[in-house]
Amino acid sequence: MERPGATTINGNPLTLVGPELKPGDKAPDFDVVDKTLSPASLGEGGTVRIISVVPSLDTPVCDMQTKRFNDEAGKLEGVEILTVSMDLPFAQTRWCTSFGVDHIKMLSDHKTGSFGAAYGTLIKEWRVESRAIFVVGKDNVLKHVEYVKEVADHPDYDAALASAREAAAS
Repeated sequence: MERPGATTINGNPLTLVGPELKPGDKAPDFDVVDKTLSPASLGEGGTVRIISVVPSLDTPVCDMQTKRFNDEAGKLEGVEILTVSMDLPFAQTRWCTSFGVDHIKMLSDHKTGSFGAAYGTLIKEWRVESRAIFVVGKDNVLKHVEYVKEVADHPDYDAALASAREAAAS
C-alpha cells in the first residue's frame, strides 16, 4: 500500500509505504536489528513501549527528538522507549556514545525495512523513515499514533508521554 503525499519534506510531498495505523489497531510485528546486530521485534507484550521513529539521528530534529525521549525515559516507570531509524547500528551506537544517550533502545530498520512497511513510515523515494510516534500498550495494541506530516517538525511529545503514562498505569 502506498500513500502519496502522506508526508512532506520542506513542503515537498513524498510517498509513505504501508498502512496508516490508528489507536486501537494491533501493533504489527517487525524485524529489525539492535546495536549488536541481533534480531529484534515487537515481542509478546507485557510492557508499554514508546516507539520514536526518526529519519536519521544525524539531523537536528531527530537529534532533539531522541535526546528528549532519552531524558524522559528515566521519569517513566513501566515504559520502554525504542528509537527506530534506517541508520546503521554502528552509526546509532556512535551517535548515542557521543551524546550520552543510554536510556533508550536503538533499533535499525536498514536491513529489511520491515518496520517502515508494517507501520506506514517508510518514505518510498528516499528509503528512510518518516517522523512518527507510536505508543504500544502492554497488550500490543496501539494507544497513541502520530504521523508527523512535515518531517522537519517535532512530534507532540506531551501527548505521547501522557498516553504512555496512562497505559502504564492501567
